Amino acid sequence: MTDFTMEKDADGVAVVTWDCPGKSMNVMSGEALIELSDLIDAALADETVKGIVITSGKKDFAGGMDLNVLADMKSAAGDNPAQGLFDGIMQMHALLRKIELAGMDFKTKKGGKPIAAALPGTAVGIGLELPLSTHRIFAADNPKAKIGLPEIMVGIFPGAGGTTRLVRKLGAMAASPFLLQGKLVDPKKAKGAGIIDEVADDPVAAAKEWVLNAKDADLVKPWDAKGYKMPGGAPYHPAGFQTFVGASAMVNANTNGAFPAAKALLSAVYEGAMVPFDTALKVEARWFTHILMNPSSSAMIRSLFLNKEALEKGAVRPQGIADQSVKKVGVLGAGMMGAGIALVSAMAGIEVVLIDQKQEAADKGKAYTETYMDKGIKRGKATAEKKEQILSLITATTDYDALKDADLIIEAVFEDPGIKAEVTKNVEAVIPEDCIFASNTSTLPITGLAKASSRPEQFIGIHFFSPVEKMLLVEIIKGKETGDRAVAKALDYVRQIRKTPIVVNDARFFYANRCIIPYLNEGARMVAEGVAPALIENAAKQLGMPLGPLQLVDETSLDLGVKIAKATKAAMGDAYPADMKPVDDLMFSMVDEGRLGRKSQAGFYNYDEKGKRQGFWEGLAEKCPVAEEQPDLIEVQHRLMFSQVLEAVRALEEGVLEDIREGDVGAILGWGFAPWSGGPFSWLDILGTPYAAERCDQLTEAYGERFACPALLREMGEKGQTFYGRFGKQEKAAA
Repeated sequence: MTDFTMEKDADGVAVVTWDCPGKSMNVMSGEALIELSDLIDAALADETVKGIVITSGKKDFAGGMDLNVLADMKSAAGDNPAQGLFDGIMQMHALLRKIELAGMDFKTKKGGKPIAAALPGTAVGIGLELPLSTHRIFAADNPKAKIGLPEIMVGIFPGAGGTTRLVRKLGAMAASPFLLQGKLVDPKKAKGAGIIDEVADDPVAAAKEWVLNAKDADLVKPWDAKGYKMPGGAPYHPAGFQTFVGASAMVNANTNGAFPAAKALLSAVYEGAMVPFDTALKVEARWFTHILMNPSSSAMIRSLFLNKEALEKGAVRPQGIADQSVKKVGVLGAGMMGAGIALVSAMAGIEVVLIDQKQEAADKGKAYTETYMDKGIKRGKATAEKKEQILSLITATTDYDALKDADLIIEAVFEDPGIKAEVTKNVEAVIPEDCIFASNTSTLPITGLAKASSRPEQFIGIHFFSPVEKMLLVEIIKGKETGDRAVAKALDYVRQIRKTPIVVNDARFFYANRCIIPYLNEGARMVAEGVAPALIENAAKQLGMPLGPLQLVDETSLDLGVKIAKATKAAMGDAYPADMKPVDDLMFSMVDEGRLGRKSQAGFYNYDEKGKRQGFWEGLAEKCPVAEEQPDLIEVQHRLMFSQVLEAVRALEEGVLEDIREGDVGAILGWGFAPWSGGPFSWLDILGTPYAAERCDQLTEAYGERFACPALLREMGEKGQTFYGRFGKQEKAAA
């Protein structure tokens, strides 16, 4: 069985069809590249073939490259993996350049055979790079199709000519959203942007007609024509110079230098724009090789592509449990979290009962969905019909009897064990015997909450992150008595609402909050020590954290931090860490002064009346004078990073985490942990466990026992082990 086949019709058009056996989406493999090359050679050599149309046998064109191809290139090269990668990439360039030149005499630009691409649906990654090498791209009028180059989102960039061709086709400025942001658009918008050439009801028929009528001049790409000038200007042109200066500033502003792929892409574009096209492809290949040899790219690919996809497909779902898809969900509490849960559930086609103590509150919770849909209509992303359909799925009420036929309950009431216990008992008196009950708590142990349930095996935690509709992660927490069916139910529900789940065992703060709270505390502690707030915040951003710890405290609110600190102190008693005093003193005093964060327009930062940050609060320097001697940038960064990753290691050590894939994916999607690193465990693997253990000792000596090296990390350091070498699941890349 082959991925590519070719048939010649009566008019002399050879149709090359891409159809990977046994897969829902076409993915380019090493073998498929050879097949395609051989078919193109055969069609170009066949005198009866007038032209070629490349299309797909599936509803979509292609989902990208099988990333194992790159891994195989590396391993096959032995001691020189960079050379193996470069040679393999140049072979891909040679194939696509062969399609582009199509047998023409390069000097006269005559004698070639027209080659068109016909895209029935989505075309991303190599699925767009291949069409970009053809002479004309036709796409079906399919509004659900996505077209673009999203490679930057997983730590690489388009390396099969997509970078060079798109910039030469559109110009650096117009190409930047698609290259630097990985923007995906529908066919009509892709045509408007100049990425594809035509949108047709029958792209194959349209492509055939074009092929039969194409002239020699239609086959010559602009960059192969005499006198070609790059749209918007090349780097040495006055207009182009401004573009590239601006692009460099934009990349550094958006990435703070933490994401290597964006810088490498910009270098490939800049250098490639100053040389002939074939040399530019070689420049692109060198920078692509450079980024593939950076451990960051393999870590990002593993976490944000392979591991994320595996978790979404049920990698940790209990085996032998029948499908548990949710038909009707009851959401208890119509506040911000409950309203968000109702929204995403209804968006997934699930019937929702949204309950609150007062009808007014329940109606307000439902109105959240209405407002969300109205915004979507204004942006052209939704219709009035869709809005009505979704709203019709939500019943806002105060009546528990509406839950009689629910198969999942999600409790999102106030974070008070007594209130939650009362609600649990009231609801269990109404719901079916087999209904699963979930609590959306962010800090309260599930095992303790389950004591109020008469069915603890059907009680589970489903922790959403705020705002629910935007955050991709859902943390599922197993109590001591939680059964497999409850876990399967939670996982199937999260899959229905198109989010990424991680499953953890019960413990204070679970996994995500357990790791993020020390990050926030370390930032506040450094302020108390006299470290300049700007140094703390910028050190975090240069690590790739989306927000510095002080800004994040403001966003989540200081009074919430104080509440958590008081509850933790009450629960731990004498075991509460003594080194928390400087943090507590600072946070408690700020809350006492009414500085609660953004919501009160006063926190570590000042805010204007619209809630926009205006710089650090002047009173902070009075409370915590900035020391004359400031620590080294790396020292600050290591304190911020180790405060998080050591908790991740302890969570694994204690069995809270059962799978390091969940630890890495959860960290990136849950609180934005330095995505370039691939997550806490990937970062430790990049750093090296021997050095990480040594650094723990140094930090412990300088700052205290919170940096004490976990026994697991110490052992791994002594053995020279990596986390993915010891605990990683070997997954094959698949799109």
